[in-house]
Amino acid sequence: MKRKRLSVEQIVGVLKQAEVGVPVAELIRKVGISEQTYYRWKKQYTGLEVDQVRQLKQLQEENARLKRLVPDLTLDKVMLQDVLGKKF
Repeated sequence: MKRKRLSVEQIVGVLKQAEVGVPVAELIRKVGISEQTYYRWKKQYTGLEVDQVRQLKQLQEENARLKRLVPDLTLDKVMLQDVLGKKF
């Protein structure tokens, strides 16, 4: 099955349709997602507006980038401390 990415607007739209009363089974079939994907979106994005979801995704990406940087910087710091410690 081809993997399909939906935009933030589409995800929020799907969740709002479900809130209005469209049956979940019909909705996931129409959108082409699994039931698990729908409930994961519902858990993560229910009650948020489009701009809030965009900001959440941006913060998650920045957090992941920073988590990758911390080990590199820590290693650099330890190496520099070792060099300074050996000279004096």
